[in-house]
Amino acid sequence: MSNNLLKGKRGIIFGALDDKSLAWKVAERCVEEGATITLTNAPVALRFGQLKELGEKLNAKVIAADATSVEDLENLFTESMEALGGKIDFVLHSIGMSINVRKKREYTDLKYEWMQKTLDISALSLHKLLQVAYKMDAINDWGSVVALSFLAAQRTFPQYNEMAESKALLESISRSFGYHYGAEKKVRINVISQSPTMTTAGSGVHQFDRFFDYADNMAPLGNAPAEACADFTVTMFSDLTRYITMQTLFHDGGFSSMGMSASILPTEMG
Repeated sequence: MSNNLLKGKRGIIFGALDDKSLAWKVAERCVEEGATITLTNAPVALRFGQLKELGEKLNAKVIAADATSVEDLENLFTESMEALGGKIDFVLHSIGMSINVRKKREYTDLKYEWMQKTLDISALSLHKLLQVAYKMDAINDWGSVVALSFLAAQRTFPQYNEMAESKALLESISRSFGYHYGAEKKVRINVISQSPTMTTAGSGVHQFDRFFDYADNMAPLGNAPAEACADFTVTMFSDLTRYITMQTLFHDGGFSSMGMSASILPTEMG
């Protein structure tokens, strides 16, 4: 059901790969709510993903861009504004990748060249896209940028590896750039810290299914599904949240506030 929350708005969605991606769900909801969008991912992701199919479904232009390349980002914003007919109103940063995780390197035995790549892709890319947009004046006043994160930015999850540092840096960038962009252009920058979600990227984390079940049992409301994350993100893109900025917003069924839960104890609390 559409409420036209984004009617007339233009956006760029980073990171959709397939129909399990959070960015995929967000893109669908944005268009349902009246927005026109462009879709982008790294060139290699376009080769093995399904983004072209999503573009056809949503009548959205697909633009290849390496989010770690300033030149690619400049081209992305230029092409998006040309395709959409004006400056951008919202951007989703849904980007994360760790070679160490993919190669199953333990946290105490990281390959640092890979870790630097992780930080560049998963966190510095947010600063780069914001800096490019800021210098190009590519986002309308009162625009909204949302990045997706996870609770490992604040708390220890051993299997999450150096992605925890990446998310902590991502959240810090959102606050630091949020000040400058807010003061100059009233553009707001926020992070949504999402429940463990069965995405293609998430499933690459060791024993992710066990962790998913643990969080689902710990959270009073259970894990927030991808569709609910898309709903929340649309709200953050809308004018209803125009005075929220520089925040990490937990969308996790209450998991981030829990210490213990009776549902996971071996015996009843008494």
